[in-house]
Amino acid sequence: MINKRLLVKNLLAHNDENSFYDKKRYINISDKEGKAKFLKHVCALANSNPKNNSYIVVGVEDEDNKIVGVDFFDDSKIQNLVNAYIENAPIISYENIPFPHLPEGKVVGLVTIRANGKLCALRKNIWKYWGGSVFFRDGSMSMPKVFDIQIKDVNSPIVAEIEQHAKNNIELTLNGVFDFMNKRHPDMESHYKVFKEQFVVCWAGLPKKAKDKTYYSRVDIELINEQVKLFYSALDEVEIIDNDRVFTITEYVQLGLEQQQKYYPLETVNIIFDDNGTYKIESTLIFKPPQYDKKVLYHIFNTNNAILEKIKKKLPLTPRDEKDLKDLPATHLICYLNGFEGAKQMLEDYRWFVKDYNKDIYKSLKESLRILRKVRYS
Repeated sequence: MINKRLLVKNLLAHNDENSFYDKKRYINISDKEGKAKFLKHVCALANSNPKNNSYIVVGVEDEDNKIVGVDFFDDSKIQNLVNAYIENAPIISYENIPFPHLPEGKVVGLVTIRANGKLCALRKNIWKYWGGSVFFRDGSMSMPKVFDIQIKDVNSPIVAEIEQHAKNNIELTLNGVFDFMNKRHPDMESHYKVFKEQFVVCWAGLPKKAKDKTYYSRVDIELINEQVKLFYSALDEVEIIDNDRVFTITEYVQLGLEQQQKYYPLETVNIIFDDNGTYKIESTLIFKPPQYDKKVLYHIFNTNNAILEKIKKKLPLTPRDEKDLKDLPATHLICYLNGFEGAKQMLEDYRWFVKDYNKDIYKSLKESLRILRKVRYS
């Protein structure tokens, strides 16, 4: 098994990007331009590495390779995006890799791209790239190519050596368990479980019992062998069930207007461990959003937009505005789920103004955008 933290370090040891790996300060797939640039790099790396993995490391400064981290990103539907836009799509995964020096909630993103040996091209137009475009890596750049198109395998020995140097061992696994339980979460209820005598999963959270079930908040779940953070949420309620082969996470979100709050199941994630030393992750969206009267939502939508405009223009908020702002991420989420398409874009456009105004409300806003991303991709 590959220790992904060691893999990131070994990749960064190649001081500059090249034809099998790229590094980014962050990626943004919430708009057309961000999607297009991400797909271009995926296409180029897959075409330049037809028989081995290629990688994008996210959360690293370009100039000096300093690891600064990005927000936890649980986009299990990223394969759907790649399949929709790339012909002969590679297999792609996005993993969150914790580093000890990063603040809580910050990780390094690792995008792994496994080509299928066939030429990748854009299926359709996106942003300024035309459907049918083919990209290859030219040094550290992803460049279009229109003639003499031929995929060549030149990096397999180099990538194999890097991955070999990132293999896990018992010492790293034990250190990871003790670090997770004793240093990172000493104030929480923590657990670990070994699956198939090979995989170690640790999880921590604040428990709350309701009837015959236990739910956790402030949940952190990590696959220790590979140093991969499987789940992280500072807000939502989570139910955890496990047996000898499967570790199941069911995430709930709290939604409602005014005092009428209720928990709704959002998504179930099954991590299935096999005897042959492999595992797979299957996610199922089970969300059924609450529906509300459109007249009430129109009033809330317009009020929220007026508050966001005040924040943007640095105008003072009334006490009522302050109260509504606290609920704004959740109520705007409800508006979107009830057919107000502009609600998501408003959250995207004003997120940085909200961050400057109130960091706690900004955390709630990021959670709402995370939920919208899951719902939309499904």
